[in-house]
Parts: sequence; C-alpha cells; structure tokens
Amino acid sequence: MPFDHITTWVFDLDETLYPPSAPLFPQIEARMVGWIVSALDVSLAEADRLRARWWHDHGTTLAGLMREHGADPAPFLEDVHDIDFSVLSPDPDLRAAIVALPGRKVIYTNGTAPYAHRVLAARGLDGLWDAIHGIEHAGYAPKPDRAAYRRVFGRDGLDPTRAAMFEDSARNLLVPHEMGLATVHVAPLRADVAHVHHHAPDLTGFLRGILASGT
Repeated sequence: MPFDHITTWVFDLDETLYPPSAPLFPQIEARMVGWIVSALDVSLAEADRLRARWWHDHGTTLAGLMREHGADPAPFLEDVHDIDFSVLSPDPDLRAAIVALPGRKVIYTNGTAPYAHRVLAARGLDGLWDAIHGIEHAGYAPKPDRAAYRRVFGRDGLDPTRAAMFEDSARNLLVPHEMGLATVHVAPLRADVAHVHHHAPDLTGFLRGILASGT
C-alpha cells in the first residue's frame, strides 16, 4: 500500500482544503493589487501584471515585493488577509476523513498561521492539527523555494521519508518529492510530471480510499 509508511500528513491550505471554486483567493488577489497600487504608485493594470509576474518568478507576490522593493512582509500579509471568510462552508466529511488518518496532521501554507486558523475555522477543520506552519515560520521564503521546506520541515521535526504532502500547486511538490515525501496533487486535472505521485481530484474521496486500503 503506497501510504502504509506515512506517519505525518502535510496539507497545503488554499484551494487544497477548500474547493478552488470558493471565492476566497480572488479577494486576496484584489487586495494584493490594491496594496501594490498604493505602495508603488502604479495603475491597477500594472499592479496586476506585477502580481502575476512575481508569483511566477518568485513563488509569491510577497516574495517579489520583498526582493525587488524591500517590502515589509507583516503589514502586507495583515492587509491582504483581511477578507470575508463567510464564503467558506464547513465540510464535515472532509473533517472525518482527516481525523481518521493515522499519525500527525500538519498544515503548511504560504499564508500566515493566523490566516490559516481563520480558514480552518470557517471550514470546520479547526482543532485537528498537530502543527500549523505559515510563511512566517519559513522566514517569509515561499514554497516552492527549497529553503522554505527545509526550515518548516526542520521546525516540525518530520521524517520526509515517512511523510505525504497534499498540494493544489504541482510546482510546490517538486522539492518535497526530491526530499523523499509522497506527493499528492489536489486539483481537478492531473499534472503530467514525474514528481507528482498521486492525483486527488476529490480530496475527501482520495483520503477515504487511503483509509479503505488499510493504511
């Protein structure tokens, strides 16, 4: 069984523990664009172009702001996460599937830990986790930077060869694969890349399959 050796289950947050159709991240992106407009005195269109380029080139918009403009991460993160969480709804079936997993359950997000707590509360997934690691715990280095994983996994103390990582972004699974984690791409479409070991178009159904296999 592919997961019978797993003792730590690592979950991304955004668009992994809630559906990508939920209108949460569009709110964050809009606030990012507004922040860039104010901070750099550029147009909305230019701010959105920069946001997308920084995500592509640096892993997150924040990383681009920090590396190219020396931005202070704390006020940026506080502002962009000031959003409406009521667009999320509790998912008792997903909660039950996560609870039933044997071993430790961990969150690792490019958002902050306080933001993660609010998302988890809105999804009815709070109180399940042995650790919640935000980007602040990676020294504001984002996934997919190798240094970010090393800091967070070192902080957590997990054994990479006995851990599985669930992510909606296939590129964020390359380093975990190289470190020895089992990788699960949580997304509607399969990513045809060697570093993705498993595809989960439906996370709850996938976890139920693991449990049914006797892991």
